[in-house]
Amino acid sequence: MKNNHVLIGALLCLTASISWGAMFPVAERALMYIDPFYFAFLRYLAVSVILGILLLIKEGKKSFSLEGQGKKLLFFGTMAFTVYNFLIFAGQDLLGHNGAIVASIMESLMPMISILILWAFKNARPMKYTIASMLLALIGAILVITNGNLSFVFLLKDSIIPILFILIGVIGWVIYTMGGNQFNGWSTLRYSTLTCILGTAVSAIITFLATAMGLSVPTAEVMQSIYGEMIFMIIFPGAIALALLSWNLGIKLLTPINGILFINLVPITTLAIVFIQGGSLSSYELLGTFLVIYALIQNNYFQRKNLPSRVKEMNPSEKNHLIKGTQHQ
Repeated sequence: MKNNHVLIGALLCLTASISWGAMFPVAERALMYIDPFYFAFLRYLAVSVILGILLLIKEGKKSFSLEGQGKKLLFFGTMAFTVYNFLIFAGQDLLGHNGAIVASIMESLMPMISILILWAFKNARPMKYTIASMLLALIGAILVITNGNLSFVFLLKDSIIPILFILIGVIGWVIYTMGGNQFNGWSTLRYSTLTCILGTAVSAIITFLATAMGLSVPTAEVMQSIYGEMIFMIIFPGAIALALLSWNLGIKLLTPINGILFINLVPITTLAIVFIQGGSLSSYELLGTFLVIYALIQNNYFQRKNLPSRVKEMNPSEKNHLIKGTQHQ
């Protein structure tokens, strides 16, 4: 691996991870003024336009052809830009101030969730060290979600719906990420753009129906009050290669097993911003975040240690999956 590739890949993954970590504290303020549905829809409506222009310039009109893959693109786009986009911010909004930290912890668990999905649907049983890491990460997530309250079962009674919203949203993005492997020969930009456009179209229909049922349309004053937050959400976590495209390119340069370590910066960035904003962080939230990060690093360490022997035992299709399957947003 060339040194300049390592540096560029690291900078790209760093930019993406910090952008995602900052996303939730920024969204917290915006959600004080705007409904999560309109916030999510308007954000990716703008992102769709930006990505569409980029794709047109880079690959031309022919790249907008679905090539008979319309149903798949619609499904994966809905998973990412409707299910993830709506539910993660709805869940964060319902949880209140703790929502930003809980959402960022769930985000950092995406590699572990990917492993569970592959285990359930592809019968790809993880190694024992991975199972141990997943359990440790789960304990950390529970500490953050419950703030160390031993009666968390009773606490969940009031928080189970928003937590499920966030979890389902995160699973939706994991499914979307895995879907990219089904479009061999397509650029990251093309897959991102077409799925974003189709997923946002589904979001538009849902938002329209919700509005017909009484959801309030944000006024010009509301949009003006969250102008800065919306610009940030569109540019950094959403589009223009500063997150979605940066991450995928960074992963290609560093390889998944190296790049995935940067996901640890998501909750760290969120905690840092919450602290800078004057929010209080309990020892349980800090300990839980540490456990999640430690579990990810520990799993990565054992993956590196066991990779040579595992590769020898794999068939060609499994080796191909190992190369592609770990990619994130």
